[in-house]
Amino acid sequence: MPTTSGSAVWSGGIKDGKGAISTRSGALKDIPYGFASRFEGKPGTNPEELIGAAHAGCFIMALSLILGEAKLTADKLDCRADVTIEQVPDGFAIKKSHLTLKAKIPGATEAVFKDLAGKAKAGCPVSKVLNAEITLDATLEA
Repeated sequence: MPTTSGSAVWSGGIKDGKGAISTRSGALKDIPYGFASRFEGKPGTNPEELIGAAHAGCFIMALSLILGEAKLTADKLDCRADVTIEQVPDGFAIKKSHLTLKAKIPGATEAVFKDLAGKAKAGCPVSKVLNAEITLDATLEA
């Protein structure tokens, strides 16, 4: 499997400093981030937001694979991952990623859908790398 990368640059102190995040693909290029965007809700990105996007994207790809193995195809999978960072005794840690999934899957029953979504949550590579509680709310739409 290929290896990919992301990068970041930073200058200044923790509160007054400024950084930029980029990806190898160029999908993100010099996107600004800093203390205010990470901890004060100000404009700009932050590592937790990017982890959330990666987790949601990875999870729905894993679910698409599992659905295919069950001879099902989604019309739409819409997922959001809410990533929580908390202060711990030795600094900060990502303690939780909560996945909220809305799905339209013709032919899927609620029971099968919940089972397959749970398998995707457990099998998703980003879920596996996070040392955090992973929760899931999954809704099957008609």
